[in-house]
Amino acid sequence: MNRSYWAGHLLQFDSQPSEKYSSAAGTRLLVVFIVMEFLLGPRLAVAEWFGIPIPDLITRVPALLLLALMLTRSIAGIGFNQIGLHAWRYWTATERWYFIETLGLVNVVFMILLLPKLKVIASQPELWSTMMSVLFIQILWGFYQELIYRGMLQTELVRRLGVTAGILISNTVFTFGPLHFYHLHGIGENPSQAWIFAAIFAIGLFFGILFHRSGNLWIAGVFHGIGDWYISGVQQVVSTG
Repeated sequence: MNRSYWAGHLLQFDSQPSEKYSSAAGTRLLVVFIVMEFLLGPRLAVAEWFGIPIPDLITRVPALLLLALMLTRSIAGIGFNQIGLHAWRYWTATERWYFIETLGLVNVVFMILLLPKLKVIASQPELWSTMMSVLFIQILWGFYQELIYRGMLQTELVRRLGVTAGILISNTVFTFGPLHFYHLHGIGENPSQAWIFAAIFAIGLFFGILFHRSGNLWIAGVFHGIGDWYISGVQQVVSTG
């Protein structure tokens, strides 16, 4: 059997030469990360400080993603390929097969686990347009998270601190930082919900390792988005029915 068909599942990806960037560019990349997550915030809470209405998700998520990409190029001066956004033609055979096979497998598993809820959506045509808009937003939202925490933060911390420290520190910020900090409120009311941070850390650690081993942010970003759709999006659509 061709190694390309299965190697990715063992996180054995063919290494690709990555373009280096300067320490100054890396510092600017960290500044962009801080602006996006700690100043603007993933939910644009800063808007409330100035009495500005927070845009709805269908406007906010694409805007945040576009702004993050623009700042990466214009402020940090770093090319998209330097943070793992390689064009399809540059993907290795292992990356392509892993992406296609895993995408199919993940969808099958989630569809089996969520079959009752998916049947509800399928039986109500009026929910289909809502489903498509929620799917679009959830995939973009998952991709945005990977861009910020793996593409920006992890890439620079690995460059500065090494692989182990870079992945662990960036994933710790991902787990307990602005993105998921709101879960602390629920834990205050119900301490048994503390398990959610363990789950977030474990999932984030997998994506961090996957991104480091493959060097391909598209893979982690799309898988994160698909996961967000099934875990959060399906319930959101069903709740509107």
